Amino acid sequence: MPEEKQEKQEKQGKQDKRALSPEQKAAAVVVSLGVDKASQIYKHLSEEDLEKLTVEVAKLQHLTPEEIEEVLDEFYKMCLTQKVVTDGGLEYAKTVLEKAFGESVAHGLLERVSKQLKTRAFSFIRKTDGPNLVTILSQERPQTIALILAYVDSTLSSQVIENLSDEKRLQVVHSIATMSSVAPDIIKIVEKELEKKFANMLTTDYKQVGGIDYIAEVMNNMDRSSEKSIFDGLSERDAELAEEIRKRMFVFEDITTMDNRSIQRFVRDCDSKDIVFALKGANEEVKSMIFANMSSRMAESIKSDLEITTNVRKKDVEDAQQRIVGIIRKLEEQGEIVIMKGGRDDIIA
Repeated sequence: MPEEKQEKQEKQGKQDKRALSPEQKAAAVVVSLGVDKASQIYKHLSEEDLEKLTVEVAKLQHLTPEEIEEVLDEFYKMCLTQKVVTDGGLEYAKTVLEKAFGESVAHGLLERVSKQLKTRAFSFIRKTDGPNLVTILSQERPQTIALILAYVDSTLSSQVIENLSDEKRLQVVHSIATMSSVAPDIIKIVEKELEKKFANMLTTDYKQVGGIDYIAEVMNNMDRSSEKSIFDGLSERDAELAEEIRKRMFVFEDITTMDNRSIQRFVRDCDSKDIVFALKGANEEVKSMIFANMSSRMAESIKSDLEITTNVRKKDVEDAQQRIVGIIRKLEEQGEIVIMKGGRDDIIA
């Protein structure tokens, strides 16, 4: 009986075990370290991180010894992983961690630390405002500017690109869009060159940076004259790349950001079959927006066709959605509808 009771208690304990968020785990580590050591950590935090951590510490409820032990064990493994990655690179870290913790645990640790190091690269630039960053980076080579901007906020990247010379910003946009992976040595060299202008140099590892999705987000935050100028020049240099970026700048799901009048306008130019196929792969919010801006007769017809249209290929759905996006983009270029872009458009009713 006592053994059964113990097993029951252990089982109940596992069921009652809380899933702590990353923020709660950070707070638990700080509390476990004690006031003196915690204050040393606080000195190295940004104001934003300091505020978040303080809030979590204040909210943190009682933790069991088992929970504390688990959090500290995870913290130790993460610290060890960052050290071996920084000192010896991914392959060295993989060998060390697999030997210490096994292949599965090592893979998870490396993946998490790689993401953290990616967000830390060029972090010193994130503390600089747009005008100062423009002043410093405008003297750099386009490839260097592209590498740096691939690691910062898209809004800040937009400010820099908009203020470059026509030729240089075309080169920068092209470099970001065609960027894939970057070697740690290259990152270190670039960071070292900028050490005198910025502070807090950090290292990184091979990661996916830049690319078409990223530059499309950057372009979405630009003013329309800068956007047009870049696309005109980019189309001459690499028409296929320019078109691919355009496709990423407004997707079918973005219809939910449009005003009713604009939706009513593009619906009039769409083939009803395209609407049916497109809506087969659309979420409920998109469907509701489109149906709300049709005549009741047209809405009934489309809904009826949707019910009887089955076994549609994914490619046919995507092609139909892309044709509708093409109509939307064309109407916007003609000034007949408005597409909101990253909060940068001022609309006057």
